Amino acid sequence: MAVRGNGCLSVDAQIKAQQLLETFVILNEQALNSGFTIKDIRESYVKCENRRLSTEKNGKSWHSSGVPLCVLATALFTILIVVLLPHTLTTQRCLLQNNFFVMEATRPLTDCDKVCKGVNSVLILDNTTKEEFSKLAYSSRPILVRGGANHWSARRIFSFDFFRRLYEGVGNNDSARARRESYYQSVEEECQFFPFRTDFVSLREVFAMPEERANFSVGQKPWYIGWSNCHPEVASILRQHYERPHFLPESSEVSAIDWVFMGGYGVGASIHLDYVSRPSWQAQISGSKTWKLIPPPECEDVCTAFSVTVNAGDIVLIDTNQWYHDTYINPGPLSITIGSEYG
Repeated sequence: MAVRGNGCLSVDAQIKAQQLLETFVILNEQALNSGFTIKDIRESYVKCENRRLSTEKNGKSWHSSGVPLCVLATALFTILIVVLLPHTLTTQRCLLQNNFFVMEATRPLTDCDKVCKGVNSVLILDNTTKEEFSKLAYSSRPILVRGGANHWSARRIFSFDFFRRLYEGVGNNDSARARRESYYQSVEEECQFFPFRTDFVSLREVFAMPEERANFSVGQKPWYIGWSNCHPEVASILRQHYERPHFLPESSEVSAIDWVFMGGYGVGASIHLDYVSRPSWQAQISGSKTWKLIPPPECEDVCTAFSVTVNAGDIVLIDTNQWYHDTYINPGPLSITIGSEYG
């Protein structure tokens, strides 16, 4: 999945924000390897700020040299305040949605024993039943259900051209233009578009790309994008070709929002943590994608990172609010995945 709320940033700002997020995670790792904890860093920053304010209030010059943890904590939060915020202060909505670092700095610490201790691989199930899966559904253990989507018609129907025809529509009369605009506006204004490391700024730009680039011809720029759908008509069309995973408990709630991710060989989503309401499922419709799952920094002394490859027809279920993750698209057919939340 992707971090929520990058729709208000320019492409350059989104790439810089993602790179800064990666830097933030690396700095956290380095601090923890030096014996510090996330709690130490947060508390140190608060103490540094209080000391700075007190010193400056008394008319003295503030400097933090000689206090290593204070320097580190201040550096981490300077990335947040000085670099990211100027890109997000344009509106209240953008500030709240795009502030990855505020989310990271203020998220509750993970219960490592409950979430990831002793977990060093994904749990693989062969097309499980409701009864079997219900015992594991909310355990925070990443699960791969082999063949869970094999019977969906999406496996035959979904393609780049399918989605382009869906959003572009047929005809150029008033009705066709209104429907097209409604579909695109829903992504741009109500839901989200995820450009990742591409130069696209909207879904309509994706479907306007030349055929050579769409087909990954030699010499063309690679691409990997995603979007969430909030439009009921689009959802109705998509759900003719897939269904709620049959093994989810009857009592579980399923989000009305669909996520679609699509692209070719190479880097998919860079390392990030999601800030969504529930655990997530994601079905690999075509192609193959490898996920790297990384425990939160505060759990690195008791938990371990690992990878899982999801092939066409498989469904992976991950609490992406707890596990940092990145994805890599393997050589072969176009990777198309569709997913949502459950809980």
